[in-house]
Order: sequence, then structure tokens, then C-alpha cells
Amino acid sequence: MPVHAFIFPGQGSQTVGMGRDLAAAFAVAREVFEEVDESLKQRLSRLMFEGPAEELTLTENAQPALFAHSMACLRVLEREGGHSLAEIAVIVAGHSLGEYSALAAAGAISIGEGARLLQLRGQAMQRAVPPGEGAMAALLGVELDQAREICAAAAIGPNGREVVDIANDNGGGQVVISGRRAAVERALELAKARGVRRAMVLPVSAPFHCALMAPAAEVMEEALARTELSAPVVPIIANVTAAKVSDPETIRELLVRQVTETVRWRESVETMVGLGVDSFIELGAGRVLAGLVRRIAPDATTHSAGAPAEIEQVLKLL
Repeated sequence: MPVHAFIFPGQGSQTVGMGRDLAAAFAVAREVFEEVDESLKQRLSRLMFEGPAEELTLTENAQPALFAHSMACLRVLEREGGHSLAEIAVIVAGHSLGEYSALAAAGAISIGEGARLLQLRGQAMQRAVPPGEGAMAALLGVELDQAREICAAAAIGPNGREVVDIANDNGGGQVVISGRRAAVERALELAKARGVRRAMVLPVSAPFHCALMAPAAEVMEEALARTELSAPVVPIIANVTAAKVSDPETIRELLVRQVTETVRWRESVETMVGLGVDSFIELGAGRVLAGLVRRIAPDATTHSAGAPAEIEQVLKLL
């Protein structure tokens, strides 16, 4: 029998229309969207279903929207399949904001609390660095150690040391860097000079997962201190340690660190494979994580479940 992990996508997978087919087909999905709308005191579901895209893409909207979509997919899967998450999956993980989706899926936080935390997280991350001062870039065809060397060299500028950190180790030779715009631009030039296959600036509104996000980490530390966390019904693989965690206080600490530290996705997938997982089910918008898993663990099977037809296919497997 396959050993399943549920995985949850991060920012960048949002699209106008996300969740609309789910809401039309399943009452339980509509209930999730209504719960999130009520928690946030806004019609986020209408923004998800109808746009406009530029408003949905705002970090404070995109993060809770992706969370809501993932939660709706999970609830449909559980209701239609007649089994709880704990009866299907042995472990959960999410990429960046997807870690909150994983925690809510495993019962560590409520859906309403998760949506509120992610809205606050998005607002705090956006405010942490003035527009235009930060940047993120993807390096493709690079190993992690090489990317670290590039960042270390690029951090030295004409006016002294500037922040440029590893934001995501996504696996398959894909590393995302983040920091001061000038330092990121120096890193791109160095990457090209050192033969990195491709290096490009990403269209994001702030430099996530780097030291510049320290003000946002402080906001989240205060918010999480007031948040009730329960032990998840299955362990979660934490972004910043790539290790199993179930203790609520440790989870709280790691969620704060996650704002400024590297998302260790490659190692997280390797950890899950080492624990016996051979089937990864991505719940939510897009297929980004399934693609990354195929590069990291080519022998594992992957499935994406973000629309009714995809969920029906996954139900046949379970």
C-alpha cells in the first residue's frame, strides 16, 4: 500500500477563478470559503473567484486565499472519501505559507485562525521592506553550496555588506535568493559569470525569507504567542529544520523563524521519503510542488488535487 504525505503550496500558485468549481460542486467547500470570509471580515472568496488579478496577487490576499483553497480541497477529499486526514496521510508539509495549511489540515490551528494569521503575515511581510528596495531571484541549474558562495560574494557592495540570503532550496537545482535589490542584482551577474544555467529576477512584491523580514518576524511572534496551537494529528515537516515536529511550542517557534530563514523544501521531501513516504498528494492551487517532488524523488508518485476532477482521481487511489 502507498504511504501518503499531503503537501500544500505556497505563494505564486494563485489564479483568478481558484476554488470556484469546488464551491459550485461541493457544499463543504462553500462552508470553508464562508468560514474564511467571516474570519477576515471580507469577501475573499469573491476575489478568488472573480479577481481582479492585481488585487488577488497582493500578499495579504494571496496568502489566505491559497490557504482557503487548500483547506477546501482537503475537506472535499475527506467528506467524499469518508476518511479523515489521519487515516490517509502519515505526515504533512507545506511550502512557506503552505506550512500554515499543513498545520490547519492536521488540526493544530483552526481554519479561521490560520486565515487571520496569514493575512497578518502578508501585511507584515509587505511592510517590512519599502517597495523597490528588495528583490528575489531564481537560480536554475545550481547546487546549494554554489548558491551560498554566490550570495556571500554578492553581499559585499560598494557601501559595505548588504543582505542577500538563500530563501528557498527547492530541489532539482532550483534555489531562490532574497535580499537588497542591489545585492540580488550582483548575485545574478555572478551566477551568470560562474556558468549557472539560468538566473532571473522574480515578480514578487517583497524579499521573503531573508534577514530583511525581521520586522515581520516580530509581528508574527506576538501574534503566535496569542494563538492557541494543538498537537497535530500527524507530524509536520517544518520548513526551517526539514525535520518532524509535533510539539506546539516548537511549532510556534519555528513559524517565527520561518519568516526570515530558508524554506528547506528539498531536504523536507528527502526527510519524508526517508520516513517511508512514496506518494505525495498536493492539495490546493497549481502543481508546483508535485513538479518539485518529481525532481527530488523521481521514484515517488505525485498527484495534484485542486479541482473537482483532480480530487475525484485522487479519491480513486485512496
